[in-house]
Amino acid sequence: MTTIEIEPGRLFIGGQWREAADGARTEVVDPSRGTVVTTVAEAGAVDVDAAVRAAREAFDDGRWSGLSGRERGRILYRVAQLIRENADELAALESLDVGKPITLCQAVDVTNAANDYEHFAALAHSLDGATRDTPLNALAYTKREPLGVVAAITPFNFPLILAGSKIAPALAAGNTVVHKPADETPLSALYMAGLLRDAGVPDGVVNVVTGSGPVAGEALLRHSGVDKIAFTGSTAVGRHAASVAGENLKPVTMELGGNAAHIVFEDADLEKAVGAVIKGFVFNTGQFCMGGPRLLVSRPVYSTMLGILAEAVPGVPLGDPRQPETVIGPMAGERHLKKVEEYVELARKEGGRIVCGGERLDLDGGYYYKPTVIADLPNDSRVVQEEVFGPVLTVQPFDSEEEAVQLANSTPYGLASGVQTSNLARAHRIADRLQAGIVWVNDWAMLDPAVPFGGVKDSGFGREYGTEALASYTRVKSVVVSLD
Repeated sequence: MTTIEIEPGRLFIGGQWREAADGARTEVVDPSRGTVVTTVAEAGAVDVDAAVRAAREAFDDGRWSGLSGRERGRILYRVAQLIRENADELAALESLDVGKPITLCQAVDVTNAANDYEHFAALAHSLDGATRDTPLNALAYTKREPLGVVAAITPFNFPLILAGSKIAPALAAGNTVVHKPADETPLSALYMAGLLRDAGVPDGVVNVVTGSGPVAGEALLRHSGVDKIAFTGSTAVGRHAASVAGENLKPVTMELGGNAAHIVFEDADLEKAVGAVIKGFVFNTGQFCMGGPRLLVSRPVYSTMLGILAEAVPGVPLGDPRQPETVIGPMAGERHLKKVEEYVELARKEGGRIVCGGERLDLDGGYYYKPTVIADLPNDSRVVQEEVFGPVLTVQPFDSEEEAVQLANSTPYGLASGVQTSNLARAHRIADRLQAGIVWVNDWAMLDPAVPFGGVKDSGFGREYGTEALASYTRVKSVVVSLD
């Protein structure tokens, strides 16, 4: 693993590094050891105001929005190139900050972040309008324009990827950005601010304010200079953010919590299905809003599946994220670990049977929890219905397609779902009925910037990725020119 020195972080506003106005700082903890690795500036309302003003000035004077889409695309291609050139440093930062296994950071986080910028660079010059046929004696046409200043608020679990999924399309469309990363995991956001500047993004176009949600996040949500809010986080906080946006009539995209069902039919390739099931609930230590923590299994293969999981799950390498063989690292912080412990204890009280796991792992002072499989819980159990957000899998049997769909759709969430079957007609039939923004068939977590994702129900609205994301960072203007 690349060794890097972590210097104290500062805010990035108007192209300049600066301390918070009141000098406040907050600690950044390595979750694999529970030790402080550095401190970063903790922004207050004054700092957020400075960042929004810098973004507003940069938008209004056209230093970015005034460039052609092709010119913006060239710079975003350069961002992608710099991400790849600095892949080792970015992976090391992400692993240290979040506790992700270094191999995962290299293969998934850094690669996808580069792909984000590359994909939207290619789309930057595609924001064209259309002429409209009307009975008017006029030429009528539409054009797409950037919204202005975008507030990008991202969570702790995928700092690099989820920042890119917002900042890249926002910039491609000609907007400017104020990014507020999660207070627990700010390091890659600060590093990326430097790379964006080095790639040629003008000063003030991207600003980064580190700090707490209740202070910096709230100030950003409520700032009158913000034109659009792009938020990823919990459903509870998302409701609040959407309500604030509604009060001020600002467009929002909300990618919120999830509690996806993974359906395994009796005709599935069980060996392949088990691999997808395990990936679905241990990926990023279960801290994945599109994870698959609810396993629904056709009754004829239910006992077989439980037996395979009981044998296979404890063998998944768990430990120091710095080791290349590690697949499961620590939880991102003490509070996340305690939340998982509380849910597993609740599962025991609700009648759940712990098939494997069910306890923390004492290792180097870090926040580790063994991957846990729980059977025999009723569907109305809180552990089944709520988002645990850790390496916990509940397993339930079903007797028919109808019951499988009913169980899958029975929670308030609708971000992702999965189907394991060798019957192609069944795959399409079930996918049509699942209430989810994305459905995977015979695998899990297949993601690409070209494929949109997002939620329904309590999992939010709007879409990340694809041309759908790019469209959400623009507004349509109609122009009607009289021909008289």
